[in-house]
Amino acid sequence: MTTAAAVPPRTAAPRTRPRFTDLLAAEWIKLRSLRSTYWALGASAFAIVAFNANAARTDGYPVHTAADRAGHAQIALREAFNPGAAMIMVLAVASVGAITVVGEYGTGLIRTTFAAVPARRSVMTAKIAVVTAVMTVYGAVVAAASFAATQAILSGRGADVPLSHPGALRVVVASALLAPVGALVGMGLGALIRHSATTMVLISGVLLLLPSFITDRYRWTAAIRNALPFNAWSRLVDMAYGHNTHMLFPRHYPHTLTGSWIVYGAWALVSAVVAVVVVDRRDL
Repeated sequence: MTTAAAVPPRTAAPRTRPRFTDLLAAEWIKLRSLRSTYWALGASAFAIVAFNANAARTDGYPVHTAADRAGHAQIALREAFNPGAAMIMVLAVASVGAITVVGEYGTGLIRTTFAAVPARRSVMTAKIAVVTAVMTVYGAVVAAASFAATQAILSGRGADVPLSHPGALRVVVASALLAPVGALVGMGLGALIRHSATTMVLISGVLLLLPSFITDRYRWTAAIRNALPFNAWSRLVDMAYGHNTHMLFPRHYPHTLTGSWIVYGAWALVSAVVAVVVVDRRDL
């Protein structure tokens, strides 16, 4: 007579919670697997550097008046990153930031993500961290390349300034940080709206069009105008602010440098909080 060997009962494998580094790796894979990310960032980087370089190339320094030449450093810094290039950057990074949220809702990938990791706030925090890091690097590379290219062109006329010149580093840093700020605003709006076309329209309206329509004639309109990120960037990179003799109208309620940096931080922080809270509270 033989006895059957005892079979140990089956036990479920212990379920391990993903670490935050795992979430960062997953979000990094999602972002770099999007072909639109490469196109948007690559094409916009080329356009921004070319736009700034062309502005320096067509600079009228040889025909400037003696008074203008005395302030050539302000002109050189203005052309290191001009408003047209900043608008291209804002539109590109805000679109990429919005797509990282809206794209997942559109394809249904967000359901798979939250089925695997129910901790929505952790997932969104990881997504925000990855987008912020990538956009900061992108902004730093583009701003530094624009500064180097424009000053190299201006050096042939003896009108360039080094990075150690007062205000030059502020122009580069403010222009570089415009990228993560714009991307986070795009993420926040994307989480709120969840519709790609409407999100893009609102991004263009809030970040690019609204600053042009609001004057600083009254205190309350000036408060709104000064609180917009694009106007904060304009203040940070304008070395002649408050001393520009070519302005036809005086500034009624001017920005401050400290206030402009606070505007940068406030828009980034509020947009990140909105993205996390909205995704955590709303149904899929």
